[in-house]
Amino acid sequence: MTVLTEDEIAARLGGVPGWERQGSSIVAVVTRTDFRDALLFTGAVAYLAEQANHHPDITIQWNKVTLTLSTHSAGGLTAADFGLAGKISALGR
Repeated sequence: MTVLTEDEIAARLGGVPGWERQGSSIVAVVTRTDFRDALLFTGAVAYLAEQANHHPDITIQWNKVTLTLSTHSAGGLTAADFGLAGKISALGR
């Protein structure tokens, strides 16, 4: 995987609402109804991640799920990060 340029990252961020750049990662914080809903959402994210063979870092704090995407093996953001972010965003908030 090739690391995206700054211009490519800026352009792709517009296509993934709710995601913001933090250094060499993109991060989304999703608030769900309660803990159970947060876990169900995380399960859906896990399914998408397995399908893509690309896995986010996930933190769950009761009803809040923080997702962090970066391609560690490439040392930054790649098309895979934005592809998965788009699929996750399509799950709805």
